[in-house]
Amino acid sequence: MTASTVKTELGQQLSNGSLIFGPDNALYPNATGRWNTRITPNARVVVQPAAESDLAQIVKYCNDNSFEFLVKNRGHGTTDSLSTFSGIEIHVEMLTGVTIQPVKKTATLQAGAVIGDVVNKLWDQGFVAATGSAACVGLMGAALGGGHGRYEGLYGLVQDNLVHYNVVLANGTEIGVNETSHPDLLYALKGAGHNFAIVTSVVEKIYPRENWHQKTYTWTQDKLETVFEASAKHVPQNTTEAVLAWGFEYAGPAADAEKLLGPFNAIKAFQVGSSEASYPIISGADNTECPGAKRAISSVMTLEYNVTTERTLYNLFNKKIAEYPELALSAYLWHEGYSTAGVQAIPSDSTAYPHREENHLLVFFSEILEGSGLSDAAEAWAEENRRLWNAGQPHRQPQTYVNYAQGKDYETLQSIYGYEPWRLDKLRSLKAKYDPQNSFRYFEPIVSGSA
Repeated sequence: MTASTVKTELGQQLSNGSLIFGPDNALYPNATGRWNTRITPNARVVVQPAAESDLAQIVKYCNDNSFEFLVKNRGHGTTDSLSTFSGIEIHVEMLTGVTIQPVKKTATLQAGAVIGDVVNKLWDQGFVAATGSAACVGLMGAALGGGHGRYEGLYGLVQDNLVHYNVVLANGTEIGVNETSHPDLLYALKGAGHNFAIVTSVVEKIYPRENWHQKTYTWTQDKLETVFEASAKHVPQNTTEAVLAWGFEYAGPAADAEKLLGPFNAIKAFQVGSSEASYPIISGADNTECPGAKRAISSVMTLEYNVTTERTLYNLFNKKIAEYPELALSAYLWHEGYSTAGVQAIPSDSTAYPHREENHLLVFFSEILEGSGLSDAAEAWAEENRRLWNAGQPHRQPQTYVNYAQGKDYETLQSIYGYEPWRLDKLRSLKAKYDPQNSFRYFEPIVSGSA
């Protein structure tokens, strides 16, 4: 497989403006770059389609030549299984259309749409939508695994707002998927979608825009128990200890938000900030670049905070940054929590997403500097954080959000796709129907190997 051969054989089948190139092209580093450089899929050739219709032609070409294919937008997937790929990368960065439909209840979003751009384009026309929380992430990848974000308390996950999918199946067939067309595949696309199809565009519900209130606090470590206890009910200079940086964002006026923030206002903070702003400002929609780095990551989902566990994690954090100062500037324990009413209003068995009862996404990140020799230490720290978080809810099974999964041995398929036996059975049955050759097997695969 060479870029010149693929260009000769496939290029004439694609729309004007499409690009085909290999590792010797100046466009290659950007096209294949990843947010976590620990993940290393082997893109032998990159194809950048200029139109949605090109994707079916690319898949058919790959099948005819026994080439593997993998779709990439922004490259935020961090699971080890992506590193097993070798073949043609389909880079969808040109497919960024955001079109509000005439009735102004939905918008059509293309495969390469980036969350920050979607937020800005909708806001400028008077609307918002459920998106992921990081502006630099591709919307489609987030949606295929669920899609957590600031509006989920009102409207549910990103996937809960998608009423139609245009997809290309593994055999190159183009179909539309919704409640009346292939509803069984609709189930799978909502929570396990990476395993089933290439989504070329979606139709998503949109809502009237409104301003938000934002408030941030920074506390010293002695407030840890008080902060987490308050959360359960509802950065200084020259310090050598980690601090607690907490932020709240509310869709509505400050007066309403402040009624809810009483328990946190009562905790003395050395730094407090607040503002009322548009949703693009709150969400950092203009920050669409996330620099790549080698990262150690672990994550869990929990029903509640365990205050004793959080103190143990805090003490471990200080111990590790003292032991490995090179990790200190980039390491953090991220406590991601959203209102859950919109998510929990959807029946749990109606989609492949299995975690609707969970209230918190807890994540550890640390960058590993090249040449530091700290990969093993950082990975061990990540795994220890995960173990402690799970130990803090000893009567519950570990839960893993698929979009944050790392592909490690300690993450079971049940923790990702659900412990009820019928869930994986149903997904594997649908896999046999829609992707019998297991072409889509590079992102937390529900079936191992190719057929």
